[in-house]
Amino acid sequence: MSEAPVTARSAAKEERRKALVSHAARLFAESGFDKVSLEALGAAVGMSGPAVYRHFPSKQAVLDELLLGVSRTLLDGGRGVLDDAEDETPALNRLVAFHTDFALSQPEVIRVQDRDLQALSEPGRAQVRELQRAYVELWVDALGLELPSADPRERRLRVHACFGLINSTPHSLRERGRTVPARTARPVLETMALAALTAPLPD
Repeated sequence: MSEAPVTARSAAKEERRKALVSHAARLFAESGFDKVSLEALGAAVGMSGPAVYRHFPSKQAVLDELLLGVSRTLLDGGRGVLDDAEDETPALNRLVAFHTDFALSQPEVIRVQDRDLQALSEPGRAQVRELQRAYVELWVDALGLELPSADPRERRLRVHACFGLINSTPHSLRERGRTVPARTARPVLETMALAALTAPLPD
């Protein structure tokens, strides 16, 4: 069965849907999911609150789309950097660089996920958890190349600790009301993340 042709109307509707998700990330990060009304979300893209229902059945569906989308992006992107046969950089370093890019470019999404994950629908939350577990296992396998003697549980713990470090950027990159530039933060985050992942344990 061939796909339906993309019309100007359907393309515009898809762009409006993407804009709603993008603005939702900012609004949810600033105020929290519960405090953002459909009217505020609609107004952010120049529509009325009820008009949001033309694109999403509920505010919760917008949150589902946001957090499921970022989870898929991380998993697909992680797989992509590992599958790049032309890149001779160690797999772990590539994953650290990839996730650092994400954290520096998407701090609002990180804040929403930290605070509002439980507001997802039950199916959405289950899907996000499944995608997150698959993403973690990419890292666990890559870390195994660097620490072959460490068992998977230890490697998994190191990976989660590393995520905590990198994902702290929405909070740690603020200094006296100003944001630390990405060019300054990136080498610090990447160096610290690699050190945290591979640091030897005391005897």
